[in-house]
Amino acid sequence: MLLPMDHRRIRLLAFFLSISLGALLLLASPQTKTASPDPGTIPVIDGALGSCSADFTVTDTAGAPVYNAKIRVHIAYGFMNARKLDLEVGTNADGKARFEGLPNKLKHGGLTFYASHDDQEGSAFVDPATTCKAQLKMTLQTAATKKPE
Repeated sequence: MLLPMDHRRIRLLAFFLSISLGALLLLASPQTKTASPDPGTIPVIDGALGSCSADFTVTDTAGAPVYNAKIRVHIAYGFMNARKLDLEVGTNADGKARFEGLPNKLKHGGLTFYASHDDQEGSAFVDPATTCKAQLKMTLQTAATKKPE
């Protein structure tokens, strides 16, 4: 009868030691800060729908690059366009961003990309069937100065 009791004590002691050791390791581990993204690295988002891509340079009306402008696109694809994919990426300090994995062809024309930053906005259209590796420049304008299309 003494053996099972000793066995329980050993298991209990091992349990408390492992909890204590885990807590000690957690407290003793160095605190690391999450690194902020490099503003020079071109942000990339991959739609994984094909081999086409679109590279963007976003500027304001003065020609200066716009940092953290949000570029978004809505892609409808598949049978009866039943599948939908919304992608968004922000620009780097040079106003650059990249979409990869865009479909090679679409049933209803191309893709319209919309960009916005604060009260400024802009858009660009590309048809991947004719321009698979698009290089696009987009100038953001305020709604008051935007020309009607």
